[in-house]
Amino acid sequence: MAKNLTYYQERNLRNLDRIDGLLDELPEYCEDFFRGVEDRTSVLTRLNYAYDLRIFFDFLSRKKFRNKSAKEITLEDLEQVTDTDIEIFLSYLSHYSFGGKQLSCNERAKARKLSTVRSLFKYFFNKGLIGVDNAAKVSTPKLHEKEIIRLEGDEVDEILTTAEYGNGLSDHAIHYHDRTMTRDTAILTLFLGTGIRISELVGLNDDSINFDNNSFVVTRKGGNQAILYFSDEVADALAAYLEQKKGDPKVPKDTPAPLFLSMQYRRITVRAVENLVKKYAKIVTPLKKITPHKLRSTYGTALYRETKDIYIVADVLGHKDVNTTRKHYAAITEDNRRSVAGKVRLHRDEEDDD
Repeated sequence: MAKNLTYYQERNLRNLDRIDGLLDELPEYCEDFFRGVEDRTSVLTRLNYAYDLRIFFDFLSRKKFRNKSAKEITLEDLEQVTDTDIEIFLSYLSHYSFGGKQLSCNERAKARKLSTVRSLFKYFFNKGLIGVDNAAKVSTPKLHEKEIIRLEGDEVDEILTTAEYGNGLSDHAIHYHDRTMTRDTAILTLFLGTGIRISELVGLNDDSINFDNNSFVVTRKGGNQAILYFSDEVADALAAYLEQKKGDPKVPKDTPAPLFLSMQYRRITVRAVENLVKKYAKIVTPLKKITPHKLRSTYGTALYRETKDIYIVADVLGHKDVNTTRKHYAAITEDNRRSVAGKVRLHRDEEDDD
C-alpha cells in the first residue's frame, strides 16, 4: 500500500478491493448500480450493499429462479420479483444458510437489507431498465426500541481505575499491563471524555492533537472533518501516553504517525479496541455488555445531563438528525419525565382559594 496515505484512505482502498471481489459473485449489471450510487454513498456503505446483495441474489437463486445461479439472474428476472417475494426474503433472513454457515438477522439487519434491495430496484427503475419497482411496496420491519446500556458515574471511575492499576485482570493480562496501561487509560478516557466514535479514535494521528487549545481533528462519517475539544482530564491522559511513546525507541517514525499503537507498534485496529474495552468492562460490570459505542452513549447521556441541550449533544456527537440523539439516549426522556413529575398538583393549598 502506498506511503503517506491516511488511515481512512487505506481503509477505503481495502474496502474497494473487497467490493470488487464481491461483485464477481453478483450479476454484471450490479456494477452499473455501484457506479451509479458512488457519488452519494461512502465506500463503507457500498461495501455493506455488496454483502446484502450477495445474500439477496443467493436467495433468489435458491427460492425464485432455481435453475439459475446468482450471477445468471437478469434484469428481466428482477421484473418478475414481486413484493411478496421480497417479504418472503425478509422472513427467510430469520434463519438461513450461506457459505456453509447457519445465520440469522434481527429486525435491524432485515431493515438494512431491505433498504439495500430498495436502492437497487429504485436505481434500475429510474433508469428505465425495469418496468416496475416492487421493492417500494414492501414495508420496513417494525423496529423495537433497544435497551439503552451505559456506564453509571461510579462505573466510569472504576473502569478508568482498573485500566490504570490493573485490578482484577487475569495473570495473562497482568503480564502485559505495564506496557499497555497508559495507552488503554488514554483510550478509555478519550471515549468517556469526548464521545468519539471507534473509527474516529483508531484514525487519529499524533498530529491530530492540539494541546494549545485542547482540541483534535476527527474524520466523521461521510469523510467530513470536525474539530472536537476535550477537558484537562483527557489532555493529561493523552499527554502521558504521548510521553511514553516518545521515550520508546521501538515506536516507528511513520508519517503520518498513528496515535494509538498495537503491541506490534502498528496502528491499533478496531477489533483490538473493542477487545480492550470488553476486557476492562467485564471486571467492572460483568452483567452489562459494554462496547465502545456504549461508552459513547455514556458520554452523550452525561453531556445532556450537564447541559440540558439536546442540540449541543447532537452537534458534539456528530448526529445529523437530533432524533438520532433522542433515540440513542433514553436518559434524555427519563430526565424530562422526572423534571415535570411535581408540576401537576392534585391538592390546592388554602391560599389558592383566595
